[in-house]
Amino acid sequence: MRSLAAGAALLAVLGCHPALPASGESPTRQRSAAELMDVLMWNREPVGGPFALVDHEGRPRTEADVRGRLLLVYFGFTSCPDICPTDLQEIARVLTMLGDEGDAIQPLFVTLDPERDTVAALAEYVPNFHPRLVGLTGSVESVRVAADAYKVFYEKVARANGEYTIDHSAFIYLMDRSGGYLGFFPPGTSAERMLTIIRPHLARR
Repeated sequence: MRSLAAGAALLAVLGCHPALPASGESPTRQRSAAELMDVLMWNREPVGGPFALVDHEGRPRTEADVRGRLLLVYFGFTSCPDICPTDLQEIARVLTMLGDEGDAIQPLFVTLDPERDTVAALAEYVPNFHPRLVGLTGSVESVRVAADAYKVFYEKVARANGEYTIDHSAFIYLMDRSGGYLGFFPPGTSAERMLTIIRPHLARR
C-alpha cells in the first residue's frame, strides 16, 4: 500500500476551495501534512487509538464498539463538494462488491467539521452512501483527539465570503480487527484496487 501513496504525495492535502488563513485559530503548531504523511508511509509512530465520539444516530461510540471487524476509516466533512463524497462512494462500492463478506468490514466517516456536522447533519448525509456507513462527530476537542491518533492533517481556513472550509488530508485507513494499523489508500483509490488489498485480510481470523 505504500507504493500507492508514493504517487499521491501532492494529493495528500485536499482543500475544497481556495482559502485564506482563518483568524482566531490556535497558535499551537500542528505538524505539516508532509510530516504526517511520512509517519503513515513508514510506520514511524502508532496510527489509530482510542476515541470517544457520537454516531449519526446520537449514540456514544468508542473504538471498543468496532473491535472484531476490519475498519475503513475516513476523515472529511459533509460540505466537501467532491473529494469526500467520491471516496465515500468507493468505500460503499467495496461493501457492495463484497456482498455478505462485507459484513466483516465496518466503514467509519469521522467529521473534521463538528461545528457544522452535527448528529442531525450526519444523519442526513451518511445514508446517501451505504446503510452500514457510520458517521461520527463530537466536540471540537474529541474530534481533534481522534484525528491526531490517525495522523490526520486538517485546518479551518476562511473564504473571502466570510464562510470557511476545511483543508485536510484525505486517506482511507485500513485497520485490523484489533484496531491495528494496516495501511492507507490515497485519495481517488478505486474500490477494485482497495479490494485487492482487503481480501487477504478478510481471510485471516
